[in-house]
Amino acid sequence: GLELQLSYTLRHQHPVEYTVPIQLPVINQVFGTSRAVKISPNSPVARLRPVSGKYMLGEVVAVRVPLLHLSNFQINDWPELSTKRYALMVLMLPSDSARQWHVHELELVEVVADQVAVALSHAAILEESMRARDLLMEQNVALDLARREAETAIRARNDFLAVMNHEMRTPMHAIIALSSLLQETELTPEQRLMVETILKSSNLLATLMNDVLDLSRLEDGSLQLELGTFNLHTLFREVLNLIKPIAVVKKLPITLNLAPDLPEFVVGDEKRLMQIILNIVGNAVKFSKQGSISVTALVTKSDTRAADFFVVPTGSHFYLRVKVKDSGAGINPQDIPKIFTKFAQTQSLATRSSGGSGLGLAISKRFVNLMEGNIWIESDGLGKGCTAIFDVKLGISERSNESKQSGIPKVPSIPRHSNFTGLKVLVMDENGVSRMVTKGLLVHLGCEVTTVSSNEECLRVVSHEHKVVFMDVCMPGVENYQIALRIHEKFTKQRHQRPLLVALS
Repeated sequence: GLELQLSYTLRHQHPVEYTVPIQLPVINQVFGTSRAVKISPNSPVARLRPVSGKYMLGEVVAVRVPLLHLSNFQINDWPELSTKRYALMVLMLPSDSARQWHVHELELVEVVADQVAVALSHAAILEESMRARDLLMEQNVALDLARREAETAIRARNDFLAVMNHEMRTPMHAIIALSSLLQETELTPEQRLMVETILKSSNLLATLMNDVLDLSRLEDGSLQLELGTFNLHTLFREVLNLIKPIAVVKKLPITLNLAPDLPEFVVGDEKRLMQIILNIVGNAVKFSKQGSISVTALVTKSDTRAADFFVVPTGSHFYLRVKVKDSGAGINPQDIPKIFTKFAQTQSLATRSSGGSGLGLAISKRFVNLMEGNIWIESDGLGKGCTAIFDVKLGISERSNESKQSGIPKVPSIPRHSNFTGLKVLVMDENGVSRMVTKGLLVHLGCEVTTVSSNEECLRVVSHEHKVVFMDVCMPGVENYQIALRIHEKFTKQRHQRPLLVALS
């Protein structure tokens, strides 16, 4: 800078601090050489206190002390001399002293100045490291706080989802079931329209809740695929059976084409695969007012769609390709990238008043990715229909090598329209609304229903007259498995009279 700050500390004297201009000739003289220099005792840099009395001032020497600041150091670059800074070390002999500075003492002063320079640089490094340590500690504290806040947020989100999963879905399913039962009664046209609107809105809300739960579990990585062996051909037929009633109302014919080499029994997550296909075929039906829909399933050898996605079939797995083509309203090419974004609906889709949350395809894409696959949509534009295509990796079951007859388990045939009239059923459920809903559905089938609200009441009431016992799996107190064992023990001597126990979620 422009000034030099001086501080003196001697025994029996208080520190004196003041500044002098750095352009003084004496300062330039000392800073211009590395040697110790004798200076005038009357120099401003040697002033301790006002001169008084007859004392003669002692001799004074000054020497520069190099200051190497950490900011001067760069990688592989020693600081230039012009960037060096100096401190000034002044040494004075006592007043009225006969002593003088000798050459060897001046050399000693120069060595001391170098040692002081080293000590100051060490002090600067220590100060900088302590500052860095303090900064690092502050950052660690901030990171730890952020981590705890994130964990708290995750716990809060999981708690909310748990509440949503049980406390919100339970009444929602009650509304759907009771509306369905109400639909079967004699209603005026206005009442029927209102009940149908309630049922449609309830189903839409239930779908949204399920989608949000799935999406949350997908995003936090807690959702895992549940692998098992299932019949792939049957899965496609089940999807069509679920979709056909809606398609028939809209007069949309649906065709299913299964490739001859498509394995019948495969290993994968049947529920999630069905969810993907249902969503895509459901969209085709939803967004088509006329024309037809075709569903094609085949074994794919390669995927030319994405450069970073290569299919390498082996003996233990294969890639299933599903194409769903419709002749509906189509999609603008510029809107296709938005299709798989959650809560996003393109303008062309939104204007059709089709309902929905914009979550279905976003969730389907994540499920496809979990199955090591790829999904995309092709369309030539509005009014020209569209084709949804996805590939997923599935395992090949050992059953595929067996005959179709041996692969299908022998199960007793159940009539499509079973007669439940007069069947005595016991329903155990803590939730009053759920008890009423379950009873209403069973009574609608012709059953004679008894309801209980606790495990103890269930054990007391159950008898050989009850052919079926529905047990809520979330009852408080004793585990339901223990209650089931106690019911079994109650009928040890009359095993043929023991009721069928059904876990009710």
